[in-house]
Amino acid sequence: MTDFLNLSGRSILVAGVANKKSVAWQIAQVLREAGADVLYAVRSEARREQLAKLVGEAPIYVCDVERQSEIDALREAVVRDRGRLHGLVHSIAFADYSAGWKPFHETPRSAFLQAVDISCYSLIALSQACRDLLDPQEGSVVTISISTTRMAAENYGFMAPVKAALDSTVCFLAKSFSEFSRVRFNAVCPGLLKTSASAGIPGYVDCYLFAEQATLRKEAVRTSEVADTAAFLLSPRSSGINAQGIVVDAGMAVNYFDRRIVSR
Repeated sequence: MTDFLNLSGRSILVAGVANKKSVAWQIAQVLREAGADVLYAVRSEARREQLAKLVGEAPIYVCDVERQSEIDALREAVVRDRGRLHGLVHSIAFADYSAGWKPFHETPRSAFLQAVDISCYSLIALSQACRDLLDPQEGSVVTISISTTRMAAENYGFMAPVKAALDSTVCFLAKSFSEFSRVRFNAVCPGLLKTSASAGIPGYVDCYLFAEQATLRKEAVRTSEVADTAAFLLSPRSSGINAQGIVVDAGMAVNYFDRRIVSR
């Protein structure tokens, strides 16, 4: 079968695998099926041990992105094991909702700044660390955002502004890297997904069920659809796409006033 995506043999670092329900895991699966050489970065030794049972001999690195020393160590390990990357997947996000639901104006400073550090600044830090590793002609960096940061979902709270910062970061990194390379930066922006991470968001299930009815097909976006889009953005087939956010929401954004939803 023709390798349409031209990903076979390309080394791609996937950062953020948590478990088999995570977006990062699904992306890695699509990449492996396309013949890519997938490397993994996870947050803890426990996750490394869990992932090792699933991926065999593939390199797995432990990197807590809140620690610059671990990001530096990740870079050195990739240099040692591969020396060159063709792609980087940033599927990392965290928000501390342990204080319970609060109105946005009561957002704890520490929680907001930690979310920015882990969910947004980590893309800058990882990109900088991989600057000399990424193929200067065909390198591609893909992060995972959300379908819209303009919808003030109360339960999502401060993570929407953090994702807005991530969206802007994609543009600024694309511009910055263009001064010395053709490395591309893009985001996949999905609607509501059924992942383990989303389960920690207060009231998420009700929002997910509403979103499912708001899609044009009356079926929620699947994580596999997000993964397919990410794989395309990592491939040379998407060479003309840079500094963009590709929305994957099954048409939800145009359908909030569907007569069946309104009538209920």
